[in-house]
Amino acid sequence: MASKRKFQTGNVLTISFGHLMHDVYTSFLAPLLPLLIQNLGISLYQAGLLDVIRKLPSLFNPFIGLIADKVCVRYFVILAPAFTAIGMSLLGVVPNYWGLVIVLFLVGISNTFFHVPAPVLIKQTSADRVGLGMSYFMVGGELSRTIGPLLITAAISWWGLSGSWRVMPLGILASLFLYIKLKDIRIVQKQPHEEKHHVKDTLKNVLPLLSLITAITLFRTGMKIALTLYLPTYLNQQGDSLWFAGISLAILQFSGAAGTLGAGWISDKIGRKSTLVFATIANPILMWLFLNSSEVFHIPILILLGLTLFAFGPVQLALVQDTESQHPAFLNGVYMMLNFGISAIMAVLIGLGGDLFGLSYTFNICVFLALGAIPFAFFIKN
Repeated sequence: MASKRKFQTGNVLTISFGHLMHDVYTSFLAPLLPLLIQNLGISLYQAGLLDVIRKLPSLFNPFIGLIADKVCVRYFVILAPAFTAIGMSLLGVVPNYWGLVIVLFLVGISNTFFHVPAPVLIKQTSADRVGLGMSYFMVGGELSRTIGPLLITAAISWWGLSGSWRVMPLGILASLFLYIKLKDIRIVQKQPHEEKHHVKDTLKNVLPLLSLITAITLFRTGMKIALTLYLPTYLNQQGDSLWFAGISLAILQFSGAAGTLGAGWISDKIGRKSTLVFATIANPILMWLFLNSSEVFHIPILILLGLTLFAFGPVQLALVQDTESQHPAFLNGVYMMLNFGISAIMAVLIGLGGDLFGLSYTFNICVFLALGAIPFAFFIKN
């Protein structure tokens, strides 16, 4: 029916709001790291390992995707914000490092159950404007990483680190709102007479694209992790206040939200390849300028960085969802596994590099690594 091919603005915005509320809480870790390092006496390597623990459940993303292809995925999306809010709001009251490990691992499971099926819902409600739909979805995630650092920084300023639990109810209310709005959402189901394709065939068809995306992600993720996870710690070590560090991260993420919104729309107009090529070239140049300019230029450069740094998300998701397949959630699970897995490894390596050589030197290494993504972007077909 024609109505099924209509861009469902209300549902797209609702799912994107769920992404925003979910990721508001997962964005607490970066601004809390300076305090956790100080209070618990942990190293930068251990701090990076916390991000690995949070992303460890992403190894199961393809299996979650297979489940999501067969069951009602809306309830994964509905419940995850509440579970994630509960876990991340407790970080300030956890008494030791191992407690953080347990809490973040459980949050990682909730994170997986949200991020694997949610883009599939976006695809099914976006009709032939998947790039735009993914932009709305990703802008929710990037706005969350603007709001999250400000929210948790304000909370610990008012109530102290141990008062972080007070922001928990917002996530629970978000899940209640999602239930009201999405419980009756109509999703196009595969028809019984459709030809069934084996998962191996699906992987074989998408392997060239996944290989290119993996290569691009491998080279550029170090730069992204350096800026999104370690930026507050880096600025704090440079002598800036925790408030300024949190605001700087929020500015980066806010401009990233604008870049994310524009990237998907632009990629629908000029092609995914052209968008990725521009971003892969611009990113390392802008980060080098940030690291080698005076403080007065930091905020303007961070704004430009955000506009291009986060453009990859909606474009790569659109590329994956553009692939014709009867296993869209599985494909998204494979993509998310690769993305989160590489991010986790880079988080540890950057932390280790920061301990051994200092964050400034490590950040510069990330800039040169990011140059390696440029040639792979030229091999993207569309």
